[in-house]
Amino acid sequence: MPSPPAAPEPAKSLGAKIGGLFRDPLSIVLVVVIVLALVVAGVVGSELVARHIADKTVTQITSCVVQDDVDVSFGKTPVLLQYFTDHYNNITVTTAGHRVREADGMKAEIVINDIRLTGNQSAPGTIGALDANITWTADGIKNTIQNQIPLVGSFVSSVSTHPSDGTIELQAALGSIVVKPEVQNNNLTLTVQSLSGLGFMLPRETVKPALDAFLEQITKNIPLGIHAESVQVTDTGVTAKYGTRNATMPPGRSGSGGDPCFAGLD
Repeated sequence: MPSPPAAPEPAKSLGAKIGGLFRDPLSIVLVVVIVLALVVAGVVGSELVARHIADKTVTQITSCVVQDDVDVSFGKTPVLLQYFTDHYNNITVTTAGHRVREADGMKAEIVINDIRLTGNQSAPGTIGALDANITWTADGIKNTIQNQIPLVGSFVSSVSTHPSDGTIELQAALGSIVVKPEVQNNNLTLTVQSLSGLGFMLPRETVKPALDAFLEQITKNIPLGIHAESVQVTDTGVTAKYGTRNATMPPGRSGSGGDPCFAGLD
């Protein structure tokens, strides 16, 4: 006679399956690896989100102030950690070089440290240190003078630099104006050194105020107390250093000391 079929083994309970899983060393390793992978993925994802938020905020503020496209990079410290503490360091902002406000051909590389945010709309935070290296090409200077200083620009056809004596020559068909960039009282100035051939049309007492008015225009209302520290004439244009220390961020609204460019911090 044929043997009766064997009775099916009773199904293992969920608890028994889990217990068996953790008695297998390979299974334990796999579980640990999966858990760690999920944790790392979560941290990386959170870091990317934090970087996106910080990048968007810094880009919005800086591009509004300089009126040009910007690229933002962060240091080695995880932005996620800085995001939770509202304390940021080693942020580098590089402008595209099209312009800084009304100055064509000007580029800035800005390093910002010790940013502390408060979450208070009236006093968004402070910046411990901001240092900016500015480069302004000779061609950019020419275009800017032609477009922004009609009185002088209508005569200027080219611009050349003279690093040996730290001067810039604004050349025209009938003569030239030689100016010297200097820092006086934390402001960039252009002192007229000589004026040849144009004197009968552009007397010195007319040129100087026109240049001063232009420089005041492009530096007016620069936030955070950012000021000129040094300037140097190079073979290709002018370089300058600007900076500020222990600056208070303005509220992001117009009037009463506010600045709409900082609205992203409200």
